[in-house]
Amino acid sequence: MPSPKPRPAGLKLVEGSRPGRDSGGRKVVEPPAFKRVPPEAPEWLPAEARAEWERVVPELARLDLLKPVDRSALTAYCLTWDRLVQAQRQMDEDGSVLATNSQGRVRHPAVAVIEAASKELRAWAGEFGLTPSAESRVGRQGDDDGDSTNPFAGSG
Repeated sequence: MPSPKPRPAGLKLVEGSRPGRDSGGRKVVEPPAFKRVPPEAPEWLPAEARAEWERVVPELARLDLLKPVDRSALTAYCLTWDRLVQAQRQMDEDGSVLATNSQGRVRHPAVAVIEAASKELRAWAGEFGLTPSAESRVGRQGDDDGDSTNPFAGSG
């Protein structure tokens, strides 16, 4: 089984047990000094994708998780959201998860688009800490009031 994907140092520090340490008490190596400002949205984004960009970017920027080179990943995330919404709207318009063709009633083609977009969206959302489980890894831990360097040491 492959090992888990490494998380950015900023996420490790946010969930760390004390300043400069991750949740296991290990020193966190500082990442390259990227400029931490949100990227500009592409002008050509469809309306639904742009709305998603405007919804998530302010929060990610507030957490200092964005840099200009994240533009393509954010764009892919927002376009995936747009694709999911458009497929759902098409299915809603047609009124069923079933469609009729020359072979009779079959699964609506939009269902496959929705399923694929959902999986892709979950993967992109995880990259930015936008899922409930990813959020729990980003959430701040309580202050460490112990002086011990052993993260497993019990409180006396």
